[in-house]
Amino acid sequence: MTTPSKARRRPRRSASSAVPQKKMMRKRLRIIVSVVLVAMVVLAGRLAWVQLVWGPDLSAKAVTQRERVYIEPARRGEILDRDGQRLAYTMKSRSLTVSPTRLRDELKDKAEIEAQKDGSTEGMDDKKLDSFLTKKMEETLKDMSEGIPKLIEDSGASTSKVDEDDILNKLKADTQYEVLVRNVDPDVAVEIANKYHGVAADRQDIRQYPNGAIGENVVGKVSMDGHGQFGFEAARDTELTGIDGQSTEDVSADGQVIPGTLRDVVDTVDGRDVTLTLDLDLQTYVQQKLEKAKANSKASGAEAVVLDAATGQVLAMANTDTVDPNKNVEDQLDEGKDFENRSVSHPYEPGSVAKVVTAAAALQEGVTTPDEVHQVPGSIDMAGVTVNDAWQHGTEPFTTTGIFGKSSNVGTLMIADKLGQEKYADYLQKFGLGNTTGVELPNESAGSVPDLEQWSGGTFANLPIGQGQAWTTLQMASVYQALANNGERIEPRIIDSVKGSDGKDEKLDEPKKTQVVSPETAKTTVDMFRAVFQDDEAGVQNGTAGNAQLKGYQLSGKTGTAQKVDPNTGAYSNSAYWITFAGIAPANDPRFVVAVMLDEPKSGVEDNGGGGQSAAPIFRDIASWLFNRDNIPTSKPAPRLTLRAQ
Repeated sequence: MTTPSKARRRPRRSASSAVPQKKMMRKRLRIIVSVVLVAMVVLAGRLAWVQLVWGPDLSAKAVTQRERVYIEPARRGEILDRDGQRLAYTMKSRSLTVSPTRLRDELKDKAEIEAQKDGSTEGMDDKKLDSFLTKKMEETLKDMSEGIPKLIEDSGASTSKVDEDDILNKLKADTQYEVLVRNVDPDVAVEIANKYHGVAADRQDIRQYPNGAIGENVVGKVSMDGHGQFGFEAARDTELTGIDGQSTEDVSADGQVIPGTLRDVVDTVDGRDVTLTLDLDLQTYVQQKLEKAKANSKASGAEAVVLDAATGQVLAMANTDTVDPNKNVEDQLDEGKDFENRSVSHPYEPGSVAKVVTAAAALQEGVTTPDEVHQVPGSIDMAGVTVNDAWQHGTEPFTTTGIFGKSSNVGTLMIADKLGQEKYADYLQKFGLGNTTGVELPNESAGSVPDLEQWSGGTFANLPIGQGQAWTTLQMASVYQALANNGERIEPRIIDSVKGSDGKDEKLDEPKKTQVVSPETAKTTVDMFRAVFQDDEAGVQNGTAGNAQLKGYQLSGKTGTAQKVDPNTGAYSNSAYWITFAGIAPANDPRFVVAVMLDEPKSGVEDNGGGGQSAAPIFRDIASWLFNRDNIPTSKPAPRLTLRAQ
């Protein structure tokens, strides 16, 4: 009997074969660990790079995308005349603005949100999705470019031209800020901003000058950015501008304001309202009068200043060829018009108008009296300089009154010589000459008066008769204001009051006052200069402005003619002159001071060139207008003055 065989067994692996397998496992493990470690290092580095390098920039961009700063411009203050009539004010308006780059991004985000809601983009790859969103965004831009002009034009809400293509180009611009339309009615602008995503109705104030060229030499103008560019607008820009308000809010991806995010609020402080001393009605009359006088006389230009005799306040300050800011400025500048206020910025030799300084000083110092008789020759020699009178004559027995009433250069120098150079120089200073007046206007000139130390012999032969020194028209008026105000000069003022942001009037600095001569001397001087307006059929006791009388009123003043320097020769011209006049009205009860200058007139200022080459008729007409407007009572008859002794 045979024995059954045993079951076959699986062969056992030897120890020598198991060793390589373990090594391979460990190697694979090390590789895996290394890969994981490298991956972790890369990820950590990437994270660090994002956080440390890209982080701040990305954070800033994120904030920018959700944070918006709103500016609330301050209202520019109004400029008013002394009666509250507007000279300059700001009209509320709006500008439609956008941020094109941000708008396009937001429109695509908005389109994507809407598409996700209705499932229209389901299954699209990135390229098709971007193309879809871009098309939607462009359709919206097209709709905006067509709709905005229509809304504006239908309502007549803007003075600016609204062009569909121009708006579309701005919406597609690679910029952060574009103004689509300026000067839009506020209500219509808000309606458009509410209808079209991303459009802002920014405040765009329009500066209005309702009187055109009237007073613009004083008022000035603002630039395109709303800041003072000329005149008072420039001089007081800070006060008029105010302080803009500001606030910050967060917005969502689709441009909607997130409630509760308002912060960093700075309140708006509106500009101050300023009331000037100007009288608009008077300013209008004077400016029109000057334009007519310039045309009649064929002068190069004309200026006039009217002051309140008692306060020194400027009631009118006008010159010809003033720009109208409501018309094309460039065209007007090409025509020779400008924004300059020549009454304060362009000095000139005053001529015989300046003789009043010599007269007042001599009377104050007791050098002469109104009735003193002087034997006045036709010429005089001073320090080698020969000075003649404007008319030929032998030795004449002129009174002091007559010397000034007839405007004798020789007689004036005789009196000045008695006064002396030092005294005369002192009174020039007291009258404020050679210094600015202190009026609250830009670009004021101090004029020109040589220092006493620089005088030569010939200097004193010119100064007392109004040559060799230069005054502005405002300075001329200020000299006569001192005499009209009992000898007290008051710095001229153009600001009447300033209303602060709280609605209350601010306290203004008091103008400087200087007692130049005594009240008695001032009254005597004013009365003596009535001789200028005295007429005489015999031609003996007549002054230089006898044809400029105003029936029923006493007037006092002085004519002037000053030779201009010929630029080609450097000597005084025999054909080019400044014609001046300064006067007080009425003489017996001074209310107004008027100073006038004509630059190179060719004939008289009245119609058809009549009235002689004198500015006195302009003074007379301005005085007449004021008397009628203010119902100034007529003057008592005054005794006639003796100009030439018999």
